[in-house]
Amino acid sequence: MSDLLYSDVEESLRSSVRGALGRTTDSDRVAALYDAPDTDVSGVWSALAGDLGLAGLLVPEEWGGVGAGAREAAVVLEELGRTVAPVPFLESAVVATTALVALGAEDVLPQLAAGERRAVLVLPWSARSGSWSAPERGAVAPVAGARGADLFLVPTLVDGTVRLALHESAEVEPLTTLDMSRPLASVTPTGEGRVLAEGEAAVAAIDAALAAGAALLASEQVGLAQWCLETTVEYAKTRVQFARPIGSFQAIKHRLADLYLEVAQAQAAARYAADTLATDDADAPVAQAVAQSYCSDVAVHAAEEALQLHGGIGMTWEHAIHLYLKRAKSDQLALGTPAAHRSDLAALVDLPQH
Repeated sequence: MSDLLYSDVEESLRSSVRGALGRTTDSDRVAALYDAPDTDVSGVWSALAGDLGLAGLLVPEEWGGVGAGAREAAVVLEELGRTVAPVPFLESAVVATTALVALGAEDVLPQLAAGERRAVLVLPWSARSGSWSAPERGAVAPVAGARGADLFLVPTLVDGTVRLALHESAEVEPLTTLDMSRPLASVTPTGEGRVLAEGEAAVAAIDAALAAGAALLASEQVGLAQWCLETTVEYAKTRVQFARPIGSFQAIKHRLADLYLEVAQAQAAARYAADTLATDDADAPVAQAVAQSYCSDVAVHAAEEALQLHGGIGMTWEHAIHLYLKRAKSDQLALGTPAAHRSDLAALVDLPQH
């Protein structure tokens, strides 16, 4: 039976990540990306990848990594969600790294694990496991995590067969998007590239990478929702209206209680998705579909409730809520929409679709 409680090691990891993020980033720095997308936030990734070794969290020890699993990565993503940190952990250290580990790319994995290089899977950010198309050539958009990357995993369709090649250069054109804390870009690979796999092996590696990304994105969404809930509860305790804290009004209590239940349920779904991924459980595809179809909507709802219950101050640029709403909405469209995952779930559990 799965144990969804956090271990002492996971809580220690959480403390380290939260401390590093507290020292290197805040909402003002994230908000600055909307006015100046070229704002230097590399110090945040350096602290996580270099100082804490999180870039190699999912890389086996024999290739210079930590040799941890999806449960530990999920804890990291919860903390990243709580700060909407502008770092490519999900894109490089989870999605691209999972594909490279599946293919045994032992020549580049030590560099990724050390934080010396960053990798990205060149597919649209809306792609999901079992539902993506390899382009024949040309630009691919929108790709998340391409800005600052120096290793490009590029799937292409050659004579009807999927080929996965590793390129060390590409033309990256930034795109203006809703969530500038996770920038998207149009990517055109350059150079010949080195073929890592073809056919079924390439497809399996890409599907594994996208599945891991979707499963662990749910944990980021949970962390985001928890921040929105906790921040709003604290605000409701101190904001006085009609000579009473607004949290004393029954309507506010009910909304926050309902949101608490949603966030708790989302946390359970995300934890189970991470656990089944870590243990290679046969229930992993079902757990991933459940987590993504539920956690995406909960994160958006939590951000919307935070915005509304903060009243006028929640609508200001100076307050951090808009950063969370933008990340929640963009995450809702990433690695498969909730509707797409519900469709996948229906097929997995033999539920007729109408």
